[in-house]
Amino acid sequence: MSKNPVLKPFATSLGTPSSLIGLVASASTIPGMLVSLPAASLSDIFGRRKVLFVSAFVFASAPFAYLFIADWWQLIIVRFYHGFATAIFVPVTEATIAVQFPSKRGERISVFSSATAVGRGIAPFLGGYILFLTGYGYQSLYFTVGIAGVTAFIITLLFLSEKGGLATTETSHTNKTTERMLYGWFELLKNGGVLIVSLIQASQYYVFGAVEFFLVGYLSEIAKLDPFSIGIIMGSQIVALIIARPFMGRISDKIGRKTPIILGSLISCLLLVTFPFSTQFPILFFLSIGYGVGFAMVISSTSPLISDLVPSSLIGASMGFLSTMMDVGQTLGPIVSGVILATTFQYRGLFASLSFILILSAVVFTLSRVYKGRKTEVHIDRSG
Repeated sequence: MSKNPVLKPFATSLGTPSSLIGLVASASTIPGMLVSLPAASLSDIFGRRKVLFVSAFVFASAPFAYLFIADWWQLIIVRFYHGFATAIFVPVTEATIAVQFPSKRGERISVFSSATAVGRGIAPFLGGYILFLTGYGYQSLYFTVGIAGVTAFIITLLFLSEKGGLATTETSHTNKTTERMLYGWFELLKNGGVLIVSLIQASQYYVFGAVEFFLVGYLSEIAKLDPFSIGIIMGSQIVALIIARPFMGRISDKIGRKTPIILGSLISCLLLVTFPFSTQFPILFFLSIGYGVGFAMVISSTSPLISDLVPSSLIGASMGFLSTMMDVGQTLGPIVSGVILATTFQYRGLFASLSFILILSAVVFTLSRVYKGRKTEVHIDRSG
């Protein structure tokens, strides 16, 4: 809610130069590329509790910093600080779930991800209502966000006070923390399976970031749909993702990760390349839902798969690495796609390029023969 729908009007009210509005929007995503991997690695060494406590503290304290902002550059600093909360929380929580539920990783991690998506879905409606009631009272909204953050902090304290479940297999304290972190990262980089799964994750979020941004433009500029219809199409994609992801995660737990990743990539590829050939609302509506389901099939399997491919002492680091690759992909997607859109190929070229990324990643994944079997067996062919 601190971002949508308040950030753009708040930044404008502070006199933010138009050329720097994008920096304000992206300031909170930068920590994801910087600290997700180190934070998750530290959770492998010192345990999940301490790291999750840091994340909860940022969640609780950052909203109140907005109340003291008087200039636009201060907003960038606060957004950057606020970004550390999610950058730490998501990979460490996924690592916690992966350790606690080794046979149900796909389903349980997917349930967690869908829950975060539900929160993000509610936020714009509640935030917009608060702004409406207060006549764009930014301080009232951020105070409300602060209350939510403090509530989450209290719940976290109660949860972390429980014994068992959040400790890692190795919780020893050592003066060689940096060495252990670097050793863990080196092990990840040597693991061909980890690199392939991270490539899949980066590719999926590269495409998702571009679709999230440019599909709205296609629907309004080419399809000539009204804002309400555009909202339905874009919203249906998110709803499909939220609903489908836990089910797809459960399926991947039962049949393995290979089929959902390949099939989901192919479905998304075929649907995306079809988008620019239609301007009819019903067709675009079902294409959007189908893409949401295809996307859910893949990302419900990537997190559990990467945790299957590493020893328990590196599960946190693997989740951090995957989260970093996700942020890299989601950042690059709109940038590169914008360049493609500016060519003579326009939207057809843009969607074709996104489909190519998905099919290429699926082919690489298939040829690498990295997959999780029905139980716990893992096959990684590093030949060649």
